[in-house]
Amino acid sequence: MRISIPVSAFVAAIVGFGGTLAIVIAAAVAVGATQLQTASWVTALCLAMAFETAWLSWRTKMPVITAWSTPGVALIAASSGFSMNEAVGAFLIAGALLVATALFRPLTTLISRIPASVASGMLAGIVVTFATEAAKTVPLDPWLIVPLIAAFFVLRLINPAISVLAVLIGGGAAAFLTGRVGGLPTPEISTLTWIWPEFSAGAVVGLAVPLYLVTMASQNLSGLAVLRASGYEPDPAPLIGVTGLFSVLTAPFGASTTNLAAISAAICTGPDVHPDPAERWKTGPFYALAYLIFALFGASLVAIFAVLPQSLIALVAGLALLGPLTNALSIALQKENERMAATVTFAVTASGLVLFGIGSAFWGLVAGLAVLSLDRFKKT
Repeated sequence: MRISIPVSAFVAAIVGFGGTLAIVIAAAVAVGATQLQTASWVTALCLAMAFETAWLSWRTKMPVITAWSTPGVALIAASSGFSMNEAVGAFLIAGALLVATALFRPLTTLISRIPASVASGMLAGIVVTFATEAAKTVPLDPWLIVPLIAAFFVLRLINPAISVLAVLIGGGAAAFLTGRVGGLPTPEISTLTWIWPEFSAGAVVGLAVPLYLVTMASQNLSGLAVLRASGYEPDPAPLIGVTGLFSVLTAPFGASTTNLAAISAAICTGPDVHPDPAERWKTGPFYALAYLIFALFGASLVAIFAVLPQSLIALVAGLALLGPLTNALSIALQKENERMAATVTFAVTASGLVLFGIGSAFWGLVAGLAVLSLDRFKKT
């Protein structure tokens, strides 16, 4: 055991949690969740990730790190017209689709065949709204926002992994010291709240299916790639199946899908953790311990976010998604013969188009695949 093992695990957990919690909060607001339901959402997610990571790392003897789907919660946050109960129904279906993917391997192959350009165009269209909303916070509170933006871009030159977390902590401290926040809420232990699911065609097609596709294409496939890049050869089915099962079990408590991590996993899988790859799986239990602590105090953390200025929350969410946006755009435009399809996917998704109660992420994917099919038909 080296000290680098628990340190890497705790850094990965803190960066993953603190850097993207604002997006989960935004998703909860978008579907009309109460503060109690939001706290349950965060708590259930943390519990799922703790048990998934601990079990999978121990069972496979690999550093299998899980996370909530950041693009997935961004998709939820960008949606409109869905209730919390409909969202829970969509989470259940998305989790069931993940389990089905693990049981029926052709599904994994089918998802992997979605062109990366189109999938990335959809992801970019989902998260670009957060980047533009972050820019709009400047005139709302320039004395708070502008120094934080400057600090973010300076810190990312030194350590990109902690830049968003530093903005969150520094911005929160500045908000309290300058009287923008009345006071800290009373600490409380988290509880889980049961939320009955509702199923509607609009929520299934407009929320559940895009959530599943984003989770698979942008998270699980990337997570597997991170493990393979570090020299591991995991069997995808058990990993996807376990995260899908926990997604189903925690959905009635408000939790969206969990999946294999990419950025957090990269912190836990490299040679800096331990020179022997066979020893790196030990980051999993420490990572799980960190998320058990987050689960215990999830209600207090949500309460703190509730009293922070909304401009700060929007800024943190936007900055946290700049990296995924940059990566998605670069992949979307990488192949010249697929750029038009990727651009159409991006434009339709970013438009917020809703047809027949179905959201823009689905229509963006349909439009992009249609354009790509026409382009390929012309060449044949």
